[in-house]
Amino acid sequence: MAEWLTYLALGAFAGTLAGMLGVGGGLVIVPVLAWVFIGFGFDGSVIMHLAVGTSLATIVFTSISSVRAHHQRGAVQWPAVWRLLPGIVFGVFVGALFAEKMPTTALRYFFGMFELLVAAQMGFSLLPEAHRDLPGRLGMGVAGSVIGGVSAIVGIGGGTLTVPFLLWCGVAMRQAVATSAACGLPIAVAGAVAFAWTGSGNAALPEQSLGYLYLPALLGVAASSILFAPAGAWLAHSLPTAVLKRFFAVFLAVLGGKMLLG
Repeated sequence: MAEWLTYLALGAFAGTLAGMLGVGGGLVIVPVLAWVFIGFGFDGSVIMHLAVGTSLATIVFTSISSVRAHHQRGAVQWPAVWRLLPGIVFGVFVGALFAEKMPTTALRYFFGMFELLVAAQMGFSLLPEAHRDLPGRLGMGVAGSVIGGVSAIVGIGGGTLTVPFLLWCGVAMRQAVATSAACGLPIAVAGAVAFAWTGSGNAALPEQSLGYLYLPALLGVAASSILFAPAGAWLAHSLPTAVLKRFFAVFLAVLGGKMLLG
């Protein structure tokens, strides 16, 4: 019972943050799941891989409602999504294969450094100005590959990478956020499939695992995050979002520092 309550509470927190600040829950889900798995005595060699894979699988469920909402408002630039898609899928599978070969410690360091960078970006509002138009097919493929690869390694939907890229290419913020949300769904789907596949047959995995997806955590986190995302959206219109983002940046910096320190 305590295990399920932990996953439900984590999903509620991550879903509220996603709805309130427009950030993916993976930045919170991955480190918390890693610490929960340590507490439950899972094999140390697979803890980070389980946390990352499970995080990506939960994003499948939470991103569906987000994409639908943005699409209904006409904010998704679908041509950009289709041009990024092949590179994203390729990058996700390459990233998952790369992550599978990384020791848990290396994966933890990579995640910690990435989280500190996101904290700095959010805390100091470091968003690029428009410098060019969207590139051609090759450029979009390369961009998608980078976004998909990094997202797979750290277990996120890619918004912290996709939004700055689209802003740099002259896309307005509203459309950039919506288009990024649409890109998050294939990242999550491909990532869940890739981590389920790369982890298959690993004898160190706990029971109730599908590759590097831990099913009890997946179900608990996904169920409550879907329910609490609308509450976060309501809070976004009731609270000072700029101040909340700075507090969340500090929170991410603490999480990232703790990951680096072990």
